[in-house]
Amino acid sequence: MWSFIHKWGSPKSFYQLSGRLMPWLAAIALLSLAVGVIWGLFFVPPDYKQGNSFRIIYIHVPAAAVAMAGYLLMATAGAINLIWRIKLADMVLKSAAPIGMALTFLALFTGAVWGKPTWGTWWVWDARITSVLILLFLYIGVMALHAAFENKEAAGRACALLAIVGAVNIPIIYWSVEWWYSLHQPASISFTGESSIHPTMLRPLMLTIVGFYAAYGWLLLQWTRAELLQRESHKRWVQDIAVPASENRAGGAGAV
Repeated sequence: MWSFIHKWGSPKSFYQLSGRLMPWLAAIALLSLAVGVIWGLFFVPPDYKQGNSFRIIYIHVPAAAVAMAGYLLMATAGAINLIWRIKLADMVLKSAAPIGMALTFLALFTGAVWGKPTWGTWWVWDARITSVLILLFLYIGVMALHAAFENKEAAGRACALLAIVGAVNIPIIYWSVEWWYSLHQPASISFTGESSIHPTMLRPLMLTIVGFYAAYGWLLLQWTRAELLQRESHKRWVQDIAVPASENRAGGAGAV
């Protein structure tokens, strides 16, 4: 187990292993999202209460779920960076922040679009919605904090602390509809009991959730690889990657 973690923690090994994994993630994301979204938008019958407006769940629910999971991953990367000083963890943390911010914004935006026909308003200071807004600010805060430091190690430690402290917001988001009076409906999917959502609606939703997770994984690996190449540009193995690429471009230009 530790040898596996150590191998992934090595920048060179991570770059090689992630390169093999990315095509699979891309294929899963494209297939799952294409089938799930088309199935959910065009073939699932309307909801008996919400009509066709419920179909936004096929974007809203996966975006919100992956945004929360992404923040926990970011906090975990921060803890690894603080405890074991693995510099790749800081690269993952930095790369995860803008992706998580975009997903959180998408969840808030689609929630507002859903809320207008359902609640009669675009926005309410509901416990769930407010805590998701705080999640957006936390993502933005990590990005701003990282940019505020010239020293990358100091930036990594500061962002790791913010990410770890901010993780307390995730259970608040999840349990807010149970702890406080909330307009937001409780979770429709249950992994311990029977889900409240009908199976005809649940199946495409599960596909879109899988697709969002796979797309998130692909984006995170892509951004981390770019960050890794920038920080490790002085290393021989990075230069060995760059030289063949430049030779290929030169050869192509010569052939023309």
